[in-house]
Amino acid sequence: MLKWALAVGAVLVLPAVASAQDAAKGKAVFNTSCKACHDAGEGGGKVGPGLKGVVGAKAATHHPEYAYSAAMKGSGLTWDEATLDKYLSDWAKKLVPGTLMNFPGVKDEAKRKDLVAYLKSTGG
Repeated sequence: MLKWALAVGAVLVLPAVASAQDAAKGKAVFNTSCKACHDAGEGGGKVGPGLKGVVGAKAATHHPEYAYSAAMKGSGLTWDEATLDKYLSDWAKKLVPGTLMNFPGVKDEAKRKDLVAYLKSTGG
């Protein structure tokens, strides 16, 4: 009975391991989907602000020198993992009407979660 319970337990754990976020894969997603407008450091010399430390930050605050849109400043969002996931799916203009970010989104959920894991790994 114990062996059977362990086997069932192992099978139940496998899907969670397979869907774990992968920051290395997320960096590749960043490089193909975000890098044209953002960097993953503290810079803001591109169209958008640098994204280092964005996870956990209140929208329009993590780079005070960047000229955020009024919509982003007034959004009241905090960039937690769930909000970033929604925003990056295809909700940028839905979640923050009037945002200047023109982004079609990352439709693939696994890639989006990897991207959020990468952004999280850049720290603050």
